[in-house]
Amino acid sequence: MTTEDSDASLKLEKLNANLARVETLTERLMAALARQKQHDTALNGPSQDVYMKAASAYLAAMMQNPAKVLEHQIGFWGKSLKHYVEAQQALVKGEFKAPEDPGPKDRRFANPLWDSHPAFNYLKQQYLINSEAVQTAVQDMEGIEPGEKRRVEYFTRQIVDMLSPTNFLGTNPDALEKAIATDGESLVKGLENLVADIEANNGELLVTLADREAFHVGQNIATTPGAVVFRNRMLELIQYTPTTETVHQTPLLIFPPWINKFYVMDLKPQNSLIKWIVDQGFTLFVVSWVNPDASYADVGMDDYIREGYLTAMAEVRRITGEAQINAVGYCIAGTTLGLTLAHLERAGDKTVKSATFFTTLTDFSDPGEVGVFLDNDFVDGIERQSRADGILSKLYMSRTFSYLRSNDLIYGPAIKSYMMGEAPPAFDLLYWNGDGTNLPAKMAIEYLRGLCQQDGFAKGEFEVFGKPVSLAGVKLPLCAIACETDHIAHWRGSYNGVARMGSTDKTFILSQSGHIAGIINPPSKGKYGHYTNPAPMTVAEDFREGATFTAGSWWPRWGEWLAERSGPRIPARAPGSAERPVLGPAPGLYVSAIPAV
Repeated sequence: MTTEDSDASLKLEKLNANLARVETLTERLMAALARQKQHDTALNGPSQDVYMKAASAYLAAMMQNPAKVLEHQIGFWGKSLKHYVEAQQALVKGEFKAPEDPGPKDRRFANPLWDSHPAFNYLKQQYLINSEAVQTAVQDMEGIEPGEKRRVEYFTRQIVDMLSPTNFLGTNPDALEKAIATDGESLVKGLENLVADIEANNGELLVTLADREAFHVGQNIATTPGAVVFRNRMLELIQYTPTTETVHQTPLLIFPPWINKFYVMDLKPQNSLIKWIVDQGFTLFVVSWVNPDASYADVGMDDYIREGYLTAMAEVRRITGEAQINAVGYCIAGTTLGLTLAHLERAGDKTVKSATFFTTLTDFSDPGEVGVFLDNDFVDGIERQSRADGILSKLYMSRTFSYLRSNDLIYGPAIKSYMMGEAPPAFDLLYWNGDGTNLPAKMAIEYLRGLCQQDGFAKGEFEVFGKPVSLAGVKLPLCAIACETDHIAHWRGSYNGVARMGSTDKTFILSQSGHIAGIINPPSKGKYGHYTNPAPMTVAEDFREGATFTAGSWWPRWGEWLAERSGPRIPARAPGSAERPVLGPAPGLYVSAIPAV
C-alpha cells in the first residue's frame, strides 16, 4: 500500500468516525430540543405593529416626498451597480482578485479573503451597501413618533446584523478554511458545542461565552477574605477582613444589583473593587442577594427594601456600633437605594450619611437603548410569563441584554463556537456574565411597570410602603458614576435623575467605557479615564461640554470623596461581633445556590 493509499484510508476512517459522531450528536440535539419549555411568544420579538408603523411612514413619505425616496433608491442602485462593474472589470483583466476596497474597516470582515477574493469581497460589499441603504431609509423616516422610530432603528439594525454573511457557514471564509484544514473536525466540534449549549439551557439556544470549568467561585474568583455575618431569606451580608491596622470610623455598605451576582466587583485581586476598597482602609460590607425560585413569586420591591436594604443597614450598625453608614447602589440596586433614601428622609431617619450610585437610572423619561424592550408588547409578555413561572427567568434577561451588543455577545461567540469548533475562552468577566440570576415575578413587574414604564420615581408617584416617594426626597451628600458607552443605563439618563435629586452636595463622574468595564476599572491598568465638572448639575450636554478629562481610573477620586465623609481612623474591625458571630467564609452560600433559611 502506498503512502497516498494509507493517507486516503486514514481520512476515510476519520470521515466515518465523524459521521458516526454527527449521528449521535443529532440524536442528542433532537432530545434537547424536545425539552424546550413553551414560553410566551411576545418574548420572541416586538409586535408586528412596529413594522406596520414603519411601513406606513415609509409609504407616506413616498407619497408626500417622492424625490427623497427616489434619491435613496438611486444612491443605493448606483453604489451596487458601480461595485458590480468594478468586480467584473477586475475579472476581465484575467486576475483572480477583487477591486479596490476604500470603505471603512469592519472587524467582522478581518479575514484577508474578504478583501482579496472576488466572491467574498462581492458578498461583503453588497451586504454593506444594502445595510447602509436600509439603515439610511429608516433614519430618514418622518411622520413617526420618536420612541417608535428608535424601536424601528434598533430592530432593523438587529435584522441587518443577523444577516451578515459572516453568520453563515457557506459565506464565512474563516470557518471554511478551518473546516478544510481539520478535515471537517471543526464542524463536528462545533456541533458538539451547539448541542451542549442547548442541553445546558433546557432546549433554548444561549451561546456559552466562557469556559464553565475554568472558574470556581471562592477558589480562583471572589477570593477576597471575609465572612458572612448575617443571613435571611433575601440576602447574605458579607463583612471583609481588614488589610490595614486602622480604618475609617464610618462603615461602607454596597448593594450590588440582584440581576447578576456581586462578585463582578471581586473577579480577581488585580481588578477587585472590593479588595481595593478594603486596602484603602474602609470597613466594607457587601450584600450577596439570594437567587430566587418560584417560591419568591410574591416578593416585591417593598420586600427588597424592608428585608434587604433596611435590614442590612441595621445589621451593619449593630455589628460596628456606629449610628451612621455610607451606602453604594449599583444599577437596579442604585435605583432601589434611591427609593430607600427618599423613604428614610420622609421618616426622619439619618442612618445613611452619604450615598454613591454606580450606573444608576432613577429618571426613566429617556431610558436609552434598553427602552426598546420596555413597550407593552414585551412587558405584557414578560408579565404573563413571570406570573406563570413565579420568576422572570435569567434566560430571558441574559438574552435581552446580549442583544444590546449582539455582534459581541451573540454572533461573534456563536461563530467561534459552532462554526469553528473552538472552546469558549477562560475569561472571568464573561464567566460572571453567564452566571445570571432570576427575579421574583412581583418585583420584576413592579419595576418594569412602576419605574421603567410609568417613571414613577421621577414623577413622585412610586410608592414605598404605601406612600409615594420622589427624587427630591434624596437629600444627603451623593456621588454618581456613570459610563460613557453604557448600553443598559445610559449616562445622560443617569445624569438627569441625579440632577433632579434634592441633595445640595452632588458629585457626578463620567467614566469612559461601558456598564461593567467603566466601573471595574482599577488604577493599576491605567486604561479608562473619566470626566468631571464642578458646575451645578443642570443639563447633561452642558456637563459634557464643560467637563475636564482625567486620565486613569475614577476610583482614587471617589476614594478621596468617600474618605472625607467617613470620619477619623480607628483600630481595624474583625468581621462579626458577639451578637452576630461569623456564619461562614466569604463569598457565602447564596452566590452559588438557594439554601434553606
